[in-house]
Amino acid sequence: MAPDSTEKKPAKSASGWINVAVDYGPLLVFFLTYKYFSPDEAGDTAGEILAVINGTGAFIVAALVALAVSRIRLGKVSPMLWLSTVLIVGFGGLTIYFHDERFIQWKPTIIYAGFAVMLIGGWFKGKALLKYLLEAAFDGLSDEGWLKLSINWGVFFVVLAVINTVMIYTISFEAWLAAKLWLFMPLSFLFTFTQIPMLLKHGLKLGEEEKVAQNPPHE
Repeated sequence: MAPDSTEKKPAKSASGWINVAVDYGPLLVFFLTYKYFSPDEAGDTAGEILAVINGTGAFIVAALVALAVSRIRLGKVSPMLWLSTVLIVGFGGLTIYFHDERFIQWKPTIIYAGFAVMLIGGWFKGKALLKYLLEAAFDGLSDEGWLKLSINWGVFFVVLAVINTVMIYTISFEAWLAAKLWLFMPLSFLFTFTQIPMLLKHGLKLGEEEKVAQNPPHE
């Protein structure tokens, strides 16, 4: 009797959403902690610095917890998550030590630019490095599909790096942090969905769209 291949589908779906929580949960913790400690009065520099420090500390702890959850619940930690966590701890530590939020603000630009160089460079060499960064396997997707997905995300990361850098110089820290949650995250999901038609043309099996949406690259 052939095994019932549908029995594991709920587990796959659950793992997908755990992956999303691991990717974006620390950012939500950062935002909520900062808002909780943010001073009520404008111009309270000491209160603002305290809110940044507390938010950054919570961000670091949440990132480490997310790393542990990924290892325990998903059985793996992707290279992208490793790199992101290392940079959160490193730049977050500098933010706390120097009481300067610019360190944590520059972290996204650096990681976006780094991923862009890696993916675009890999594309020039005919290598779809995104597949290895995500450690994801989309059933049926051809090598050409992975290569196109890699270059598309590489270009998108360039755009995100530019946007983040412009925002550092043009808006307040509070507005920047809100944009990370309410602008960058929706943009990433929207861009992910725009890639699905291309992936379907390159062999992605019907029913795998949810898996693609649950595994967007992140910073």
